[in-house]
Amino acid sequence: MHMHRRGFTTLAATTLLVTAAATGTTAAPAATAATAESVAPAAATSPIQVYGAWDCGNDECTWGTVRDMTGFDTNNHWLIDRGDGTPSVNLVVLSFVDPLKLLDGTNDSGDVNGAPVGMNQAVVDYFTSHGVRVMLSLGGATYTADWDTALSQNPTLLGQKAAALATQLGVGIEIDYENSTGPNLTGLQSFISAYRSVHPYDATGADPTARLTIDLAAGDRYLIGLTQYATANWLSTSNPVLDYANAMVPNKQPSATAAEANWQEHIDGKPNYSPPIAPLAPAKFTGSVYLAGQPQVLPECNDFSASLESSTGSWLQAAAPGGAGTTPGMLGYMFWAAETPSSRGTSTTPPNTCQAGVGVGSSTYGIPVPMPALRQG
Repeated sequence: MHMHRRGFTTLAATTLLVTAAATGTTAAPAATAATAESVAPAAATSPIQVYGAWDCGNDECTWGTVRDMTGFDTNNHWLIDRGDGTPSVNLVVLSFVDPLKLLDGTNDSGDVNGAPVGMNQAVVDYFTSHGVRVMLSLGGATYTADWDTALSQNPTLLGQKAAALATQLGVGIEIDYENSTGPNLTGLQSFISAYRSVHPYDATGADPTARLTIDLAAGDRYLIGLTQYATANWLSTSNPVLDYANAMVPNKQPSATAAEANWQEHIDGKPNYSPPIAPLAPAKFTGSVYLAGQPQVLPECNDFSASLESSTGSWLQAAAPGGAGTTPGMLGYMFWAAETPSSRGTSTTPPNTCQAGVGVGSSTYGIPVPMPALRQG
């Protein structure tokens, strides 16, 4: 079985988390007598637009069998019904497609034409019939070497095949390429250019196949080369190529302050790096938290009031641009992950479904279903 990890190596993640948790903001000076009674204006905010979950299926993210849809509904019903008939999320990302198998058009016991047999039209329609957008995640940590091989062999053809798979199923594509030491950025550029030649950028969001996103680390201290290039070349507000990025989960569930510090790194960039990482507009990325795969059920799943999607919500909606973009607020949240992301730890299947966490958050934040056209600035 495949063990899929999100985000970073343990050492890098630990360094980031310890550093981020220790990085506070300086205290504001005491108010003077002249201003003590003045009321500070409320911080500008933007509503959450993206509220989604990666879904790993029932076999640790391989989707290697065709699902019985009755059992699939039992496992995933909470995603399309938070308890009042409204979905808990407005996006599901089926994870993962092996990029090398997709390039090769592999047909074996678990794949057809390079795509996992479980990622079929019935599963896509299960979500889209309820207004929930669907994407496929290409890669994941397990398939990093296969990304490298595919990008070295024929990245243009890979982009064309990803575009064809998106057309076939009526879905978008997420790039999850977790090479932290020597990413093939030339190849990835060719992949993206080939995909965009088939499915051009669509600011309206009306065409699901035009949705093309990328996963970056929780902050700017891992996947540095990928983050630098993606921020500069694909995620600008003036000439957008990708719709947005997901700041992935770190190696363990962070505190609220550590999560916010990680996300702030994307907003501020790293001008001291060589080459520097430019600031990323808040409207161009989401933040991610753990939902399952942990030793115990998390409040993110079953107790909204104690969850990170609750404690970081005000910060996330008010996060001010730090050099890129004009509007406040990140796009929203992604949750890792629905169903069974790991052989160890919890799943989001009954009795551990997540209406009381993610579902209550959907209601609390008034998450729009279907997902609207995304803020572009």
